[in-house]
Amino acid sequence: MDASIVQAPITQTKSTEREALNEGQAPDGWSAKRLTHADRDARWTKKHGKSFYGYKLHANADARYKLIRRVKVTAANVDDGQTLKDMLDSSNTCNRLLADRGYDAQANRDLLEAGQIKDGIARRAKPGQERRQRLDARNKAINRIRARGEHVFAGLEQLGGKCVRALTLARNELAILIKCAAYNAKRLVWLVGNDPLEWAR
Repeated sequence: MDASIVQAPITQTKSTEREALNEGQAPDGWSAKRLTHADRDARWTKKHGKSFYGYKLHANADARYKLIRRVKVTAANVDDGQTLKDMLDSSNTCNRLLADRGYDAQANRDLLEAGQIKDGIARRAKPGQERRQRLDARNKAINRIRARGEHVFAGLEQLGGKCVRALTLARNELAILIKCAAYNAKRLVWLVGNDPLEWAR
């Protein structure tokens, strides 16, 4: 399980106008034509100290075959861990969910336990607590396999899947789903002639 920011064209607005758009209202003085050219679904977020505008692609991928099993598209400011309940796939080839520290929450661990799915979520160190050697070793072991999910997003980026051009969530979700389907089709062609276990890193 992982998520990646999908950048969208920036709608130039003042802070008060952005607040109105985020609340689903038309800013003062905006014509109907200008309103139709503004993306009212995209949001700003920060990652590694940098600001990004757009959406977020949440994906459940198969670690063995690197196929996308389930997808959800949200505004960029949605927390990764909030989407876990919508992204679980009991038919995946492994009954263990691997995810980064963004999914580390007791509610998510309870959700995995209820679904009889093994917990492979990397852990955060508690506030004020030095990172323990055991915690680091656990996270490193998880990340070694979870890195295969990063290959999925790299494949999508090659297909232009890390940016969108439309102005609404519904349109951009459709565009992203088509790119995910194209990625899976390309991956399946490769899998027909190759054993994925021989290429596993």
